[in-house]
Amino acid sequence: MFNFFEILGEDIDAVMERDPAVRSRAEVVFAYPGFHAVIFYRLARAAWRRNFLFIGRFLSHVGRFLTGIEIHPGASIGRRFFIDHGMGVVVGETTEIGDNVTIYQGVTLGGTTLEKGKRHPTLKDGAIIGAGAKVLGPIVIGESARVGSNAVVLKDVPDRASVVGIPAKTVVGSAKTSPSAFDAYGTQPGEANDPVMRMVDGLLDKVQSLSMRVEELEQELTIQRSLISLDQGLVASSDEEEDDDKRVSPDVRD
Repeated sequence: MFNFFEILGEDIDAVMERDPAVRSRAEVVFAYPGFHAVIFYRLARAAWRRNFLFIGRFLSHVGRFLTGIEIHPGASIGRRFFIDHGMGVVVGETTEIGDNVTIYQGVTLGGTTLEKGKRHPTLKDGAIIGAGAKVLGPIVIGESARVGSNAVVLKDVPDRASVVGIPAKTVVGSAKTSPSAFDAYGTQPGEANDPVMRMVDGLLDKVQSLSMRVEELEQELTIQRSLISLDQGLVASSDEEEDDDKRVSPDVRD
C-alpha cells in the first residue's frame, strides 16, 4: 500500500513538472481528471493482476464514467504517467507504457486485429503523444519520441524522432530531439512540421534552381550562336576576297 501512494506521489510530481497551468498539488488531486483516471487504473490494475478480472473491469468502467478516460486494466503503465486534459483517451488491453510518458486528450492506443495476443502499441520511456493522435497496432514508439497532434501512426517510430501526418512521417531525427526536453503536444516550437510542405518547398527550390540553370544555358547558347554567325560571316568574306583575287589576277599578268 505504501508503494501505491509513493507511485501516486510520483504521478503528481509529473503533473507539476509538465503542466505550466498547475498551481498546487491539491489542485492536481482534486481538479485533474487525468490524475483521477490514473488512480482508477492503478486500483483496477492491482485487482486485475490478482485475477479479480471483473472487479478490475468494473473499476475501469467507473473511472471511464467519471473522467471520460478509458484505460484497460490489462495495460501495463510505468511511473510518472501524465494524461493532460484527457477527455476521450483510450488505452487498449495489451498496451505497454514506460516511465515519464505523456499523452493528451483524444489519444487512442488501439489494436488492429481480433487476435488475443499482443495487438496494442508499446510506448517507451519519455514518449509524448499529441492530442487526437491514433497509434494503432503492436508497434513501438521509441524512447523520447514525439507523435504530433492528430497523427495516425501505423509503423514503429525510432528513438528521439518526431512524426506527424496521416499516415505519420518522421520530420525530426534523433540528432535534433533531446531526451530531456519536453515538447507539449509532441511538437517542437518553431518547426515546420508538415513533411508534405517540406517536400513541396524542396521541389520548388529545385525547380527555381533548374530554371536559373536553363536561363544560363540559354544565354550561353545565344552567345555561341552569335560567335558561330560571326565566324561564318568572316569565312564568307574571306571566300569573296579570294574569288575577287582570282578574277583580278589574269589582268595583272597582261
